[in-house]
Amino acid sequence: MTVLILTTEEDVTADMVVLRLNESGVPVVRFDPADLTRGVALSGEYVHGGCRGHLSVGGRLVSMNGLRSIWVRRPGAAAARAAQPSQWLTEESSQALYGMLRSTDARWMNHPDAARRARHKPWQLRAAQRSGLAVPATLITTFPQAAREFAERFPDLVVKPVSGAHPQEPPRAVPTSRVAPDTDFAAVAFGPTLLQRRVAKRADIRLTAVGERLLAARKPVAPDANPDDVDVRFAPSAGPWAPVDVPPRVAEAVHRYLKDAELTYGAFDFAEDADGIWWFLECNQSGQFGFVEMDTGQPIARSIADWLACGSAEPCSPANGTKRSAR
Repeated sequence: MTVLILTTEEDVTADMVVLRLNESGVPVVRFDPADLTRGVALSGEYVHGGCRGHLSVGGRLVSMNGLRSIWVRRPGAAAARAAQPSQWLTEESSQALYGMLRSTDARWMNHPDAARRARHKPWQLRAAQRSGLAVPATLITTFPQAAREFAERFPDLVVKPVSGAHPQEPPRAVPTSRVAPDTDFAAVAFGPTLLQRRVAKRADIRLTAVGERLLAARKPVAPDANPDDVDVRFAPSAGPWAPVDVPPRVAEAVHRYLKDAELTYGAFDFAEDADGIWWFLECNQSGQFGFVEMDTGQPIARSIADWLACGSAEPCSPANGTKRSAR
C-alpha cells in the first residue's frame, strides 16, 4: 500500500515526512497537481459495476486502489503548469484527480472538503467557541460605525487578514498589526476587516495535532518586548521554541475542535496571557511544523509519517500497517 503526498516541489516540510516514510520502508509517491498533463498522467475506468484508476508520476505507475493514505499538504492548482494552461483545464483536471481520489478507500490528511471549510477564519472562531477554547473578542465587518463602537468597547485592538496570505506569486504573509488609538475606521467600508482584542501575552503557543497526538511548543515573550510586536512571525525572538505540556481542558477542547472539523491534522496558534490562559488565534489545517521540530526535537514528522502509514500517530509496521509494540 502506497502513501500519496500532494504538494509543491519545494516543500521542506513534506521532505521531512518523506524521509521518515522512506526510513520505515513505506512506499510513497509525491507530486504537485500543477504538473498534471506535464509529467503526471491519470486514468480511471468505470466498467461492469467496478472502477479502477492509475496515476503515472515520473514514469512510475500507481494504482489508486492501492493507496493507503493521502496527505493534501500544499498542492498547486491542477494543471497550472500544463503546456497551455487555462481555468477550464484546471477545473477539468481538478475534477478528474480529486474525483478519482475521493472514490478510493484511502485515509485523508486532510480531506479536501473538510480542509476547505476549516480554512475560513470566521468558521474557525465559532468552532473554537463551541469546542470550549478561549477566543478573544473579535469583529469582522465592513461597517465603519460598527468598528468604531467595537474599538470603544475594546480599546486595545489588532487587525489581521480574514483570509491569510496575500495571493501574489509567491504568496506574501500579511502580519497581524496593532491598531492605532486614533484610527478612523472609514476604510473598513472598502473590504471586510477583522479586528480582535489584543491579548497581552507572555508567550506564544504552537500546538500541532496529528490524529489523537498533541505536540505543543512555547516561545516566551521578552519582558521588555514592544507591545506593537504582536505577530510572532515578525517579532524579535526572545528564545527558541520549547516543548510544553498541554493543559487538560485545552487538550479536550482541541480534540472536540478536530472532531467537529473532521480534521486529522491541525496547527493551532494560541497566545498565553499572564494568568496562563491559552487564547485561540487560529488553526491552520496545513500549517508548517519544521521550525518547531528543529527547535524542540518533537517527533512531528515521525508522527505524521506513522499516521499516514497506519492511521495512527503511533509507530506501526510498514509491512502490514499494524502498530509496533513500544520498547
